[in-house]
Amino acid sequence: MPKTTSPPKAPPRTPAAFVRAIVSAYERRGMDPGPALRQAGIPPEVLAAPDGRVAIEPFEALSSHAMRELDDEALGWFSRRLPWGSYGMLLRASLPSPGLEVAIRRWCRHHGLLTEDVALELRVEGAEAVVRGREAVDLGALREFCLVSLLRNLHGVACWLADSRIALNAARFPYPRPAHAEAYDLMFGGEIAFSAPAAELRFDAAYLQLPVVRDDAALRRLLHKPIFLMARQYRRDRLLSQRISSVIAASGGVSPNAETIAGQLALSPRSLQRHLQDEGTSLLDLKAKARRLRAEELLRRGDIPLKRVARLAGYGDESSFGRAFRRWTGQSPGEFRRNMGKSGG
Repeated sequence: MPKTTSPPKAPPRTPAAFVRAIVSAYERRGMDPGPALRQAGIPPEVLAAPDGRVAIEPFEALSSHAMRELDDEALGWFSRRLPWGSYGMLLRASLPSPGLEVAIRRWCRHHGLLTEDVALELRVEGAEAVVRGREAVDLGALREFCLVSLLRNLHGVACWLADSRIALNAARFPYPRPAHAEAYDLMFGGEIAFSAPAAELRFDAAYLQLPVVRDDAALRRLLHKPIFLMARQYRRDRLLSQRISSVIAASGGVSPNAETIAGQLALSPRSLQRHLQDEGTSLLDLKAKARRLRAEELLRRGDIPLKRVARLAGYGDESSFGRAFRRWTGQSPGEFRRNMGKSGG
C-alpha cells in the first residue's frame, strides 16, 4: 500500500511575548507559573527567545489554565481581577440584542462595570464602525497583551453573535511597532497601524445591521471554553454574501462574471473566489438562486407572459426556463403561478 504522509503542521505564530505576559501575571500574584507551562507543553527556552513563537493550541491551553488558576479572565491586565465567568456574564447580557450594533454597545457599556482601566466605546464615523479602547491608567508591561486581547475578544464576540466573519478595515494600536508585528496580520487582518492615538478596530458599518442569531443553548455550549479564546476567524462573511447576491440580482437577465462582480465590490477576483470557496458555493449556484428568486417574483405578477418571464430571468427560451424552474421547485412556472393565485400570494 502507498505510504501516506500527514499534512505539515502550521508554524507556531503566537508571540512568546504574550506567554511572558501570562507568566508575569502569575509572578504578580506570587504564584509559580511552572506547572501551567509544563501542562501546556511550552518549554522554558521559548520564553527566553526575544522572537520566540508558540503554536495556538499550547497558548490556548495555558490561557485557559491561567484564567482558572488565577481566577482572573483578564490575566492580570487590570487593577482588579475579573473573576471566572465575568466575560460569560457580559455575553449573556449582550445576547438578547436585536442586532449587532446594540449587542456591541451593551458589551462596551457592561465592560465598564467590570473595570474602568480601559473604556470601550462604539462609534459610527461615516461608513465605518469604530470600536475604540481608551486607557484611564498606566497598564505597564501588560499594555500590549491587554489591548490586543480586548480588541480580539470583542471582535470574536461580534463574529460569534452574528455567526459571520467580520472583515476588519483596520486595527490600530497606541504603542510602537513590536518585533512580532507580523503576527498582527494573522490576528486582525486589514490595515495594521502602530503609534496611533488609541487602540481601535475599524470595519464596515453595515455589519452593525446584522441580526444576532445565537440563542441561549448556543451560549451554554460556548461557555465551556474561555471567552478570551473566541477571536477565531469565521468562514462565512454574511455581509459580503449579501452584497454578491445583490450585485447578481441587480444585473437582471445579464449574467455578470467574477471580474465584474469583484470590481463592483472593490475586491480582487481571487479574493472573491476564496470567499465563495470558504462558503462551499460558487457563482453558478448564486446566479441560479438569483434567477429563481427573480422568476418567482415575476410569476407572482400574473400579468407577465411566461415567455417574457423566461427572458427576464435570463433564459433564452421558455422550455429551458421551464425545466430549470421545475428542478428548483418541483412545479412548472404555470403551476407555480396558479398555486400562488389560490393561496392569495
